[in-house]
Amino acid sequence: MSEFIGRTQRFADRIDPWKAEALHHTLDLDGDAPTAGDALPHFWHWIYFLESRPIRDLGRDGHPTTGGFIPDLGLPRRMWAGSRVEFMRPLPIGVEAERIATIAKVEQKTGRTGPLAFVTIQYEVSGPDGLCIREEQDIVYREDPKPDAPTKAPALAPSGETRRQEISYTTNKLFRYSALTFNGHRIHYDREYAVNVEGYSGLITHGPLIAQEMLTFGETSPGRPAKRYSYRAVSPAFDFETLTYCAADNTGGADLWVKGPDGRLIMIGEVTYI
Repeated sequence: MSEFIGRTQRFADRIDPWKAEALHHTLDLDGDAPTAGDALPHFWHWIYFLESRPIRDLGRDGHPTTGGFIPDLGLPRRMWAGSRVEFMRPLPIGVEAERIATIAKVEQKTGRTGPLAFVTIQYEVSGPDGLCIREEQDIVYREDPKPDAPTKAPALAPSGETRRQEISYTTNKLFRYSALTFNGHRIHYDREYAVNVEGYSGLITHGPLIAQEMLTFGETSPGRPAKRYSYRAVSPAFDFETLTYCAADNTGGADLWVKGPDGRLIMIGEVTYI
Protein backbone atom coordinates (compact mmCIF):
# COMPACT_ATOMS: atom_id res chain seq x y z
CA MET A 1 0.00 0.00 0.00
CA SER A 2 3.00 2.32 0.34
CA GLU A 3 2.87 3.13 -3.38
CA PHE A 4 -0.33 5.12 -2.82
CA ILE A 5 1.04 7.30 0.00
CA GLY A 6 1.68 10.88 -1.11
CA ARG A 7 -0.63 10.79 -4.13
CA THR A 8 -2.15 14.28 -4.55
CA GLN A 9 -5.15 15.90 -6.19
CA ARG A 10 -5.83 19.64 -6.65
CA PHE A 11 -9.12 21.49 -7.03
CA ALA A 12 -9.66 25.22 -7.53
CA ASP A 13 -13.04 26.75 -6.73
CA ARG A 14 -14.76 30.05 -6.01
CA ILE A 15 -16.39 30.24 -2.58
CA ASP A 16 -19.78 30.94 -4.12
CA PRO A 17 -22.10 33.04 -1.89
CA TRP A 18 -25.21 31.26 -3.24
CA LYS A 19 -23.99 27.88 -2.02
CA ALA A 20 -23.32 29.33 1.45
CA GLU A 21 -26.86 30.75 1.49
CA ALA A 22 -28.25 27.38 0.39
CA LEU A 23 -26.45 25.52 3.19
CA HIS A 24 -27.61 28.12 5.73
CA HIS A 25 -31.21 27.37 4.76
CA THR A 26 -30.65 23.60 4.54
CA LEU A 27 -29.38 23.64 8.13
CA ASP A 28 -32.45 25.75 9.03
CA LEU A 29 -30.32 28.31 10.85
CA ASP A 30 -31.71 31.55 12.26
CA GLY A 31 -30.74 35.01 11.04
CA ASP A 32 -29.41 36.16 7.69
CA ALA A 33 -27.28 33.87 5.58
CA PRO A 34 -23.59 34.80 5.25
CA THR A 35 -22.69 36.61 2.06
CA ALA A 36 -19.69 37.75 0.02
CA GLY A 37 -16.93 39.13 2.22
CA ASP A 38 -18.07 37.27 5.34
CA ALA A 39 -15.95 34.46 6.72
CA LEU A 40 -17.14 31.05 5.61
CA PRO A 41 -18.62 29.33 8.70
CA HIS A 42 -16.57 26.42 9.98
CA PHE A 43 -16.86 23.08 8.20
CA TRP A 44 -18.78 24.63 5.30
CA HIS A 45 -15.76 24.05 3.03
CA TRP A 46 -17.21 20.60 2.25
CA ILE A 47 -19.78 22.11 -0.13
CA TYR A 48 -16.91 23.35 -2.33
CA PHE A 49 -14.09 21.69 -4.33
CA LEU A 50 -16.46 18.99 -5.63
CA GLU A 51 -15.44 16.35 -8.16
CA SER A 52 -17.76 15.76 -11.11
CA ARG A 53 -17.58 12.36 -12.81
CA PRO A 54 -19.68 10.84 -15.63
CA ILE A 55 -22.48 8.50 -14.58
CA ARG A 56 -20.59 5.62 -16.23
CA ASP A 57 -17.76 6.13 -13.73
CA LEU A 58 -19.99 5.63 -10.69
CA GLY A 59 -20.16 2.42 -8.70
CA ARG A 60 -23.31 0.54 -7.70
CA ASP A 61 -23.61 2.76 -4.59
CA GLY A 62 -23.61 6.00 -6.59
CA HIS A 63 -20.11 7.04 -5.51
CA PRO A 64 -17.26 7.41 -8.03
CA THR A 65 -15.51 4.08 -8.40
CA THR A 66 -12.16 3.66 -6.69
CA GLY A 67 -9.00 2.97 -8.63
CA GLY A 68 -8.21 6.59 -9.51
CA PHE A 69 -7.07 8.92 -6.76
CA ILE A 70 -8.32 6.52 -4.07
CA PRO A 71 -6.95 3.01 -4.68
CA ASP A 72 -9.27 0.07 -5.40
CA LEU A 73 -9.08 -2.07 -2.27
CA GLY A 74 -11.65 -4.63 -3.41
CA LEU A 75 -14.30 -3.69 -0.82
CA PRO A 76 -17.69 -2.30 -1.96
CA ARG A 77 -19.08 -0.42 1.07
CA ARG A 78 -17.77 3.07 1.83
CA MET A 79 -18.25 5.02 5.08
CA TRP A 80 -16.88 8.33 6.36
CA ALA A 81 -15.47 7.44 9.79
CA GLY A 82 -14.28 10.78 11.13
CA SER A 83 -12.00 13.79 10.79
CA ARG A 84 -9.57 16.04 12.59
CA VAL A 85 -9.78 19.68 11.50
CA GLU A 86 -7.71 22.76 12.28
CA PHE A 87 -8.98 26.21 11.31
CA MET A 88 -5.93 28.39 10.61
CA ARG A 89 -7.48 31.64 9.34
CA PRO A 90 -10.86 32.79 7.94
CA LEU A 91 -11.76 31.82 4.38
CA PRO A 92 -13.78 34.72 2.91
CA ILE A 93 -16.90 33.99 0.90
CA GLY A 94 -16.54 35.12 -2.71
CA VAL A 95 -12.81 34.52 -3.13
CA GLU A 96 -10.93 32.07 -5.34
CA ALA A 97 -9.51 29.19 -3.31
CA GLU A 98 -7.66 25.90 -3.72
CA ARG A 99 -7.81 22.52 -2.01
CA ILE A 100 -4.96 20.02 -2.14
CA ALA A 101 -5.78 16.42 -1.18
CA THR A 102 -2.99 14.01 -0.26
CA ILE A 103 -3.29 10.33 0.61
CA ALA A 104 -1.60 10.09 4.01
CA LYS A 105 -2.28 6.47 5.00
CA VAL A 106 -3.73 3.22 3.62
CA GLU A 107 -4.26 0.27 5.96
CA GLN A 108 -5.91 -3.13 5.55
CA LYS A 109 -7.17 -5.04 8.58
CA THR A 110 -9.55 -7.84 9.55
CA GLY A 111 -12.34 -6.92 11.94
CA ARG A 112 -15.26 -8.69 13.58
CA THR A 113 -17.29 -8.49 10.36
CA GLY A 114 -14.46 -9.33 7.95
CA PRO A 115 -11.81 -7.43 5.99
CA LEU A 116 -11.59 -3.65 6.34
CA ALA A 117 -9.56 -0.97 4.61
CA PHE A 118 -8.83 2.48 6.04
CA VAL A 119 -7.80 5.42 3.87
CA THR A 120 -6.70 8.68 5.50
CA ILE A 121 -6.67 11.76 3.27
CA GLN A 122 -5.18 15.11 4.28
CA TYR A 123 -6.86 18.21 2.87
CA GLU A 124 -5.38 21.71 2.83
CA VAL A 125 -7.63 24.60 1.81
CA SER A 126 -5.96 27.91 0.94
CA GLY A 127 -7.36 31.35 0.09
CA PRO A 128 -5.68 34.56 -1.11
CA ASP A 129 -3.95 35.04 2.28
CA GLY A 130 -2.62 31.50 2.63
CA LEU A 131 -3.57 28.26 4.35
CA CYS A 132 -7.03 28.43 5.97
CA ILE A 133 -8.03 24.86 6.84
CA ARG A 134 -6.13 21.63 7.38
CA GLU A 135 -8.11 18.42 7.76
CA GLU A 136 -7.44 14.71 7.99
CA GLN A 137 -10.39 12.55 6.94
CA ASP A 138 -10.73 8.81 7.58
CA ILE A 139 -12.69 6.64 5.13
CA VAL A 140 -13.53 2.99 5.80
CA TYR A 141 -14.20 0.35 3.15
CA ARG A 142 -15.77 -3.00 4.04
CA GLU A 143 -17.63 -6.02 2.65
CA ASP A 144 -21.38 -6.32 2.18
CA PRO A 145 -23.17 -7.53 5.32
CA LYS A 146 -23.65 -11.27 5.65
CA PRO A 147 -27.14 -12.45 6.70
CA ASP A 148 -25.69 -14.66 9.44
CA ALA A 149 -23.15 -12.13 10.70
CA PRO A 150 -23.18 -11.63 14.49
CA THR A 151 -24.64 -8.37 15.68
CA LYS A 152 -23.02 -6.21 18.32
CA ALA A 153 -24.99 -4.16 20.83
CA PRO A 154 -24.52 -0.45 20.07
CA ALA A 155 -22.49 1.68 22.46
CA LEU A 156 -24.57 3.87 24.74
CA ALA A 157 -24.09 7.63 24.80
CA PRO A 158 -22.51 9.20 27.90
CA SER A 159 -24.34 11.49 30.29
CA GLY A 160 -23.33 14.66 32.10
CA GLU A 161 -24.00 17.20 29.35
CA THR A 162 -24.24 20.87 30.29
CA ARG A 163 -26.50 21.65 27.31
CA ARG A 164 -28.42 19.79 24.64
CA GLN A 165 -30.44 20.33 21.47
CA GLU A 166 -32.77 18.06 19.50
CA ILE A 167 -32.64 18.06 15.68
CA SER A 168 -34.97 16.10 13.40
CA TYR A 169 -34.21 14.94 9.88
CA THR A 170 -36.38 14.62 6.80
CA THR A 171 -35.81 13.11 3.38
CA ASN A 172 -35.90 16.66 1.97
CA LYS A 173 -33.05 17.75 4.22
CA LEU A 174 -30.98 14.69 3.28
CA PHE A 175 -31.65 15.34 -0.41
CA ARG A 176 -30.62 19.00 -0.20
CA TYR A 177 -27.42 18.15 1.69
CA SER A 178 -26.58 15.44 -0.86
CA ALA A 179 -27.15 17.97 -3.65
CA LEU A 180 -24.98 20.65 -2.04
CA THR A 181 -22.11 18.20 -1.49
CA PHE A 182 -22.67 16.46 -4.86
CA ASN A 183 -22.92 13.20 -2.94
CA GLY A 184 -24.55 10.47 -5.00
CA HIS A 185 -24.31 7.76 -2.32
CA ARG A 186 -27.61 5.87 -2.58
CA ILE A 187 -27.85 5.16 1.16
CA HIS A 188 -29.04 8.78 1.57
CA TYR A 189 -31.94 8.72 -0.92
CA ASP A 190 -32.62 5.16 -2.17
CA ARG A 191 -34.40 3.42 0.70
CA GLU A 192 -34.66 0.06 -1.09
CA TYR A 193 -30.91 0.03 -1.74
CA ALA A 194 -30.05 1.16 1.79
CA VAL A 195 -32.20 -1.57 3.38
CA ASN A 196 -31.90 -4.50 0.96
CA VAL A 197 -28.30 -4.11 -0.21
CA GLU A 198 -26.46 -2.30 2.58
CA GLY A 199 -28.56 -3.82 5.38
CA TYR A 200 -29.62 -0.62 7.15
CA SER A 201 -32.95 0.13 8.81
CA GLY A 202 -33.68 3.15 6.61
CA LEU A 203 -32.01 6.06 4.82
CA ILE A 204 -28.73 7.08 6.43
CA THR A 205 -28.34 10.62 7.75
CA HIS A 206 -24.99 11.84 6.38
CA GLY A 207 -22.09 11.58 8.82
CA PRO A 208 -20.69 14.94 7.62
CA LEU A 209 -24.11 16.56 8.13
CA ILE A 210 -24.22 15.31 11.72
CA ALA A 211 -20.62 16.45 12.22
CA GLN A 212 -21.54 19.88 10.81
CA GLU A 213 -24.49 20.28 13.14
CA MET A 214 -22.48 19.02 16.10
CA LEU A 215 -19.81 21.69 15.51
CA THR A 216 -22.44 24.42 14.91
CA PHE A 217 -24.12 23.40 18.16
CA GLY A 218 -20.75 23.36 19.94
CA GLU A 219 -19.84 26.89 18.81
CA THR A 220 -23.24 28.55 19.21
CA SER A 221 -23.82 28.72 22.96
CA PRO A 222 -20.42 30.09 24.00
CA GLY A 223 -20.34 32.22 20.85
CA ARG A 224 -16.68 31.30 20.34
CA PRO A 225 -15.24 30.03 17.05
CA ALA A 226 -13.42 26.72 16.94
CA LYS A 227 -9.68 26.40 16.51
CA ARG A 228 -9.65 22.60 16.35
CA TYR A 229 -12.41 20.07 15.90
CA SER A 230 -12.30 16.28 15.81
CA TYR A 231 -15.06 13.72 15.63
CA ARG A 232 -15.63 10.01 15.12
CA ALA A 233 -18.74 8.26 13.83
CA VAL A 234 -19.88 5.38 16.07
CA SER A 235 -23.34 4.24 14.85
CA PRO A 236 -25.45 5.07 11.79
CA ALA A 237 -28.42 7.40 12.22
CA PHE A 238 -31.59 7.16 10.15
CA ASP A 239 -33.83 9.72 8.49
CA PHE A 240 -36.82 8.92 10.74
CA GLU A 241 -34.88 9.64 13.96
CA THR A 242 -34.65 12.80 16.07
CA LEU A 243 -31.09 13.14 17.35
CA THR A 244 -29.99 14.79 20.59
CA TYR A 245 -26.84 16.91 20.41
CA CYS A 246 -24.99 17.17 23.73
CA ALA A 247 -22.08 19.24 25.04
CA ALA A 248 -20.07 19.10 28.24
CA ASP A 249 -18.38 22.50 28.34
CA ASN A 250 -14.95 23.10 29.82
CA THR A 251 -12.60 26.08 30.05
CA GLY A 252 -11.16 25.91 26.53
CA GLY A 253 -13.78 23.98 24.61
CA ALA A 254 -16.29 21.18 24.93
CA ASP A 255 -16.74 17.44 24.66
CA LEU A 256 -19.50 16.78 22.15
CA TRP A 257 -21.67 13.79 21.33
CA VAL A 258 -24.85 12.88 19.52
CA LYS A 259 -27.27 10.20 20.66
CA GLY A 260 -30.21 8.46 19.05
CA PRO A 261 -33.71 8.20 20.50
CA ASP A 262 -32.80 4.79 21.97
CA GLY A 263 -29.77 6.25 23.78
CA ARG A 264 -27.16 4.77 21.46
CA LEU A 265 -24.05 6.83 20.67
CA ILE A 266 -24.12 8.15 17.10
CA MET A 267 -21.04 10.40 17.05
CA ILE A 268 -18.49 11.70 19.53
CA GLY A 269 -16.25 14.73 19.17
CA GLU A 270 -14.21 17.47 20.77
CA VAL A 271 -13.87 21.16 20.02
CA THR A 272 -11.20 23.60 21.17
CA TYR A 273 -12.06 27.30 20.90
CA ILE A 274 -9.79 30.14 19.86
